[in-house]
Amino acid sequence: MAIKIWQPIKICYCHHVGENVSLEAELIYPAEWLPDQNPRIIGHRCSRGMECSLAGKVSCLWAGTNPTVDPFS
Repeated sequence: MAIKIWQPIKICYCHHVGENVSLEAELIYPAEWLPDQNPRIIGHRCSRGMECSLAGKVSCLWAGTNPTVDPFS
């Protein structure tokens, strides 16, 4: 059976929440009987994205509220 997890890919400072955040990717690892396949990336998120979304201000791509701004690139 495939395994789906959120894996941190980068830790950096975010000016919106005023502390370090973890940028994560959702990965699907194939079942063990499917050899030689890389995990698939199906999504991205910020560990503090919920707080940014609830703050009432548009923040960034990682929080899911502004797809045109990526402050961590």
